Amino acid sequence: MNKPRFTDIAQELKEGIASGRFPLGSLLPTELELRDHYGISRHTVRMALQELQDAGLVSRRKNVGTRVESTVARMGFQQSLASVEDLMQYGAAHLRLAPEIDTIASNAALSRLLGCEEGTRWLRISSLRMEEGPQGLPLGWTDIYVDTQYAALEALVRAAPDTLVSALLEQHYGLRVAEIVQQVRAVDASAAMARKLRIEPGSATLQILRRYLDAEGEVLVNSVATHPGERFFITTRLQRAKG
Repeated sequence: MNKPRFTDIAQELKEGIASGRFPLGSLLPTELELRDHYGISRHTVRMALQELQDAGLVSRRKNVGTRVESTVARMGFQQSLASVEDLMQYGAAHLRLAPEIDTIASNAALSRLLGCEEGTRWLRISSLRMEEGPQGLPLGWTDIYVDTQYAALEALVRAAPDTLVSALLEQHYGLRVAEIVQQVRAVDASAAMARKLRIEPGSATLQILRRYLDAEGEVLVNSVATHPGERFFITTRLQRAKG
């Protein structure tokens, strides 16, 4: 049986807080208790608790413990990454509207961004991610670019719109993502993007270019996601090398 990753444990604890199993003001089980309960390392427990703290759900104090401070995570979307699997699964946490799919030829700007020749044809799959709830705001617009040899993806995506394109490639074409290269930059929102994200034109956004690579370094998927600056942030956890 696979050991649960820290994201799974964090989600289970979040559900416990939301349901009242861990009431406001109460202390969560200790790190040692969680370690023994889940059969995982103490380091993994700490990563799960850090995710709760980053979401504003708990506070942590030495010799006191982890106290529940809120039953609702603060607004916006925090992306906390520790593995390829975490990145490939992060999108399931929020509502994704029905995708738009078309075939395009890359213009000069897109060619520079993707590092391809101008005029290269792509299957483009676009979607909007939203906060859940009737008052939910857009969290990000994503354009995914796949080689047109995988044109059958269009029917697969329409049949399973909540499944990631990278996962569909793995399931139906026998491909496997071995590495993801991610580049993040600040970009002013164009008028078109501002309308999609419900922000003012020229507002600060984060644009994230991800290249999904196979074991030979060939690009399987290019993904360009644009997020409103005030609703999105990335947490990266760095560890000192051993030795």
